[in-house]
Amino acid sequence: MKVLIADSMSPRAAEIFRERGLTVDERPGLAPKELAQIVGSYDGMAVRSSTKITAEVLEAASNLKVVGRAGIGVDNIDVPAATARGIVVMNTPFGNSITTAEHAIAMMLALARQIPEADASTRAGKWEKNRFMGVEVANKTLGLIGCGNIGSVVANRAQGLKMRVLAYDPFLSVDRAKEIGVERVDLDDLLARADFISLHTPLTDQTRNILDAKALARTKKGVRIVNCARGGLIVEDALHDALKSGQVAGAALDVFAVEPAKDSPLFKLPNVVATPHLGASTTEAQENVAIQVAEQMADFLLLGAVTNALNMASVSAEDAPKLKPYMKLAEQLGGFAGQITDSGLKRVAIEFQGHVASLNTRPLAAVVLEGLLSPLMSSVNMVNAPVVARERGIEIIESTNEKAGDYTSLIRITVTAEGRTRTVAGTLFANQKPRVVEIDGIAVEAELAPHMLFLTNEDKPGFIGRLGTALGNASVNIATFHLGRNKAGGDAISLIEVDDGVPESVLASLRGLPMVRQAKALRFPGMQRMPGARAA
Repeated sequence: MKVLIADSMSPRAAEIFRERGLTVDERPGLAPKELAQIVGSYDGMAVRSSTKITAEVLEAASNLKVVGRAGIGVDNIDVPAATARGIVVMNTPFGNSITTAEHAIAMMLALARQIPEADASTRAGKWEKNRFMGVEVANKTLGLIGCGNIGSVVANRAQGLKMRVLAYDPFLSVDRAKEIGVERVDLDDLLARADFISLHTPLTDQTRNILDAKALARTKKGVRIVNCARGGLIVEDALHDALKSGQVAGAALDVFAVEPAKDSPLFKLPNVVATPHLGASTTEAQENVAIQVAEQMADFLLLGAVTNALNMASVSAEDAPKLKPYMKLAEQLGGFAGQITDSGLKRVAIEFQGHVASLNTRPLAAVVLEGLLSPLMSSVNMVNAPVVARERGIEIIESTNEKAGDYTSLIRITVTAEGRTRTVAGTLFANQKPRVVEIDGIAVEAELAPHMLFLTNEDKPGFIGRLGTALGNASVNIATFHLGRNKAGGDAISLIEVDDGVPESVLASLRGLPMVRQAKALRFPGMQRMPGARAA
């Protein structure tokens, strides 16, 4: 088998491929057209961030079985096109965690002691000793927005500097917070108390612009902010204004909304430290990701083992046709549960009843977890979802019972969060069509669509009329309407398919209606699963 290394990376990657008996060619710097001309003869391709794996390249990749990304981000790879062709896309999400965490700590210390500006002043021969009055980090409070793999490493290093650490992360459980020695808080509490804030969350619809003008106004005056995660988490114009006013004493930024960032107003401010996306740029990190991607790709090509795949679980070719409709159902149920759960997860119980219990349920459970965690984590997938859940101290319970109940097959998810337990269950109609049949113990039958509206309310006369009027006044068109209740005058639910997404302003008006307890807009884009699954 042949592997192409299409980007410059540690020589150790090529050595590992050859040690495992694979033929290796190293051709960095190829344009997509050049790559398309030669890719057809390779079984695997290893890249970093420079090589663009476009749909046209993949169309020419007649023998390609796996693309390995030495690093986390796969923006340079057309993953849907790879999936459609049955090509596995792998990354190495944990190879540069320590490096990125260390860079965040280095940026925080440079900011605290004004090191870059003091260095420039000293090199200019000014010797302005009295000008640069820094602050200690010892006994200060560090607030982490995001406390997953990298965030927990930052917490550990900060504790070594004698800092108190707060963490805001919807997926961080109380037990996990205690284990790593951080105080779990909500975002407003973190903003009000932190002397330093460091961001370690992916960029999702929920986290985009998480530090906007309103959030920055709620921070402790004189806070210092570090971002080595993703551009787009901070509204840069708002940060500029806060730095000018003194609300924010300083900012250390490794990432920007637009990169390369060559002309930012932030660069003109003396209280800003900036680096060109160096979070993963150490010899050790590049060595680690090169080794990991080579080992993962070799294991897949030679043994069929799948590690850190973004578009495939370990499913045999024999099981794939049987599991395909259940994978779709599992993804929908997990996504539903994840979107209606607002507080930190503690426990997830996944029950398989009837015919589905006789199948290989491990990939189904992984897809449930992927859907559950995806609303706040863009990088989660069916392979790493169980690992991500364990990192956050979420207890996972799986059970199977081949005895059928009311349905030939049923998957039920019970999510326990702080102060609340929620359930959602579904089945397949005609063995192919996923349907939700139960929400929080209330029977309802609904087929999910790209845009849904979910409400919980008291079952009292007049509610449906008020709801319909509110949606009509907001020009929200109803496609289907599903209702359920546990008893007359008790708890009720509404699950409504709408043509487009429901704006937050409309949701706010719905929450203000009498009897409404919760109103959430749900999205279920692209539900295709497992094209071209290969034997494990």
